[in-house]
Amino acid sequence: MPVDLDDLPEIVDGALHPIDVDLLAAPDDPRHPPRILLLYGSLREVSYSRKAAEEAARVLRALGCETRAFDPSGLPLVDDEGAGDHPKVQELRSLALWSEGMVWSSPERHGAMTGIMKLQIDWLPLAPLGGIRPTQGKTLAVMQVCGGSQSFNAVNQMRILGRWMRMVTIPNQSSIPKAWLEFAEGDRLPEGAYYRRIVDVMEELVKFTWLTRGRSAYLTDRYSERVETVEAVHARVSKTS
Repeated sequence: MPVDLDDLPEIVDGALHPIDVDLLAAPDDPRHPPRILLLYGSLREVSYSRKAAEEAARVLRALGCETRAFDPSGLPLVDDEGAGDHPKVQELRSLALWSEGMVWSSPERHGAMTGIMKLQIDWLPLAPLGGIRPTQGKTLAVMQVCGGSQSFNAVNQMRILGRWMRMVTIPNQSSIPKAWLEFAEGDRLPEGAYYRRIVDVMEELVKFTWLTRGRSAYLTDRYSERVETVEAVHARVSKTS
């Protein structure tokens, strides 16, 4: 199926190829469109991390994915009493369970990812929700936007988080310096090296998602958990001496 470029005016005609699903998918893959959740780390009305995520989502949809984005506005702090029942927390966790891959897009603030970005990840538990770990074995792409010169502190931190969340973090990544200049004309990123990098990253994410989706249960099947179940480990480590 040809790539739909109606919402991608900056793409060079003929350069963005359809994904060869037959080459990548597992034999028992359900073959539905890959489900990608996009998270961004800013609440500003003019949010460049959100704009970068929206640009990424357009590429993902053109490559046959279903995308959803989470708006972090109103998300409570993790340790607030009763916050686990908050509708925004339930929405985020539901989207995480729905997803098969994620995109994390954060500004770099004071040399690090934003607290808003980290807060969203902190609400995603490693322990199973309804018997399913919300992030384990899923693919992840990381991106950042910078107010000044190009930096990689935020994406490097998010890579550590992705590994901690047992995700398959793809090799490629995006960092946009002086994002306020790159998006100066509006909501769209102009054609150029930074736009091409976002396309590269999303193309790679889709390929890795097709490659691992039907195999994630096997890839995350661990010897230690066959010897001792997750529930047994939790019971053992929770005992007081």
